[in-house]
Amino acid sequence: MTALALVGATAVVAVLGARWAVDELAPARCVFEAADREVSLTPEQAANAATIAGVAVDRGLPARAATIAITTAIQESKLRNLRYGHADSLGLFQQRPSQGWGTAEEVMDPVHASNAFYDALVQVEGWETGIVTEVAQEVQRSAFPDAYADHEWEGRVLASVLTGQEGAATRMGCRLPRPDGTGSAQALAAKATAQLGRSGTVSADVPATVRLELPDEAAAWSVGTWAVSHAAAEDVVRVTVGDREWRRTCDGLRWQDADEAVGATTVVVEVG
Repeated sequence: MTALALVGATAVVAVLGARWAVDELAPARCVFEAADREVSLTPEQAANAATIAGVAVDRGLPARAATIAITTAIQESKLRNLRYGHADSLGLFQQRPSQGWGTAEEVMDPVHASNAFYDALVQVEGWETGIVTEVAQEVQRSAFPDAYADHEWEGRVLASVLTGQEGAATRMGCRLPRPDGTGSAQALAAKATAQLGRSGTVSADVPATVRLELPDEAAAWSVGTWAVSHAAAEDVVRVTVGDREWRRTCDGLRWQDADEAVGATTVVVEVG
């Protein structure tokens, strides 16, 4: 090999090495974009936001309900399922067992906590059109009632994406390390049923997949973005909705054209 060729080969190796370092060492994060705004979350926060939105969709509530709930959870816990808080406050919404929100174990369950929030929300007169921060305060009775307004735009972005309102134009994704191989398609299907009220068909293929048939495109995109948001915890490596797919190992912050398109109301989730 000539000296010039050796220099060129060394440069290529250096570039590839730099790219590997960026991909492997960059902190895991999930990004959501809508209305020219961007929200960046940790995988834990993204999964919790997706669960809150998924429960709203399962209940047949409009995206506005998810906006109010997610806005509230950002203020109360930064979308973390906290095991501590003021007095006996716990969980995503810092709900107090002593105030009738459920047992300590129940309010630490994101599905129960979300349902409890929505149960209270729909009792607020005019919640569908009222000012978000004022409606949130009616539910929460916080000592800092104006603080919810600081996070309303984040709640709107996340709710728009996670309830499927963006459809095939969805701009979200998660940059994650390679999966450790402990994921289970059966466990993912059970989680989808518990959190979203959706039943999926688990394949016996390798790699294993969960296939879900949804009633409309918005529901399909809600499930698809939920699956990506839970990818870190469940070892998800690919999610396909219609003719678009998210791949964990290929620009995980973006969706791209699918290798194999599925129906517009179908979601296929591949587990590593």
